Amino acid sequence: MSWVKNTLSSSIGQKIVMSVTGLFLITFLIIHLIGNISLLYVDGEKFNQYAHFMKYNPVIAVFEYVLFAGFIVHIYQGICLIIKNKKARSQGYAIAHKHDKVSFTSKYTGQFGLVILVFFILHLIDFFSFKFFRELDIENAKVVYDGVEMPNLFGKVVEVYQQSPVHWIIYPLSMLIIAFHLHHGFQSAFQSLGINHKKYTPMIKTIGLVYAIVIPFGFAIIPILIKFGITIG
Repeated sequence: MSWVKNTLSSSIGQKIVMSVTGLFLITFLIIHLIGNISLLYVDGEKFNQYAHFMKYNPVIAVFEYVLFAGFIVHIYQGICLIIKNKKARSQGYAIAHKHDKVSFTSKYTGQFGLVILVFFILHLIDFFSFKFFRELDIENAKVVYDGVEMPNLFGKVVEVYQQSPVHWIIYPLSMLIIAFHLHHGFQSAFQSLGINHKKYTPMIKTIGLVYAIVIPFGFAIIPILIKFGITIG
């Protein structure tokens, strides 16, 4: 198994791991956004049922561990690559490549990653407080749908978005940073996996650009709409 360890510890191996976990997380964001859109239904039923399903479904419970592991591995490998790149530059790598064209997102990938890490930690705090809270400081803390009683998480989330500037201002701003990160990461993931073709690479870049705009915008606009009471049903 030493060859596996050596491969994964190499720059190429780390980039492959980053690519695989990155694409996994990219897929998850689509599913996550679909669930969050249910917050825009004013009666709250769709989101409460969605949250109840996510909390008690055994398959989802297992997937949460896989998802969390994916985040941890992706973050760890990202930090390792940042450290390696800094060491390489200190040894004259940057001088040798000073004429190379470096995009804005590539240049600040490390800084963007650190901001996203802070956002991820704050988001986890929200997630676990919403998932495992016992008492809500709002009226009608419990709701019943089809005979099943469940916490009114919709009411709690709406309350937080409407009263906390941290959530409805900083959250959308964080999505802007994530958009830059996704734009760089999407196409880089395919390149690291060896998918680099003159016919398909431009298509991948276009899809990546659209994804990096649409998905973060979707996440960013939801708390703003909630803040100003704009709903879709």
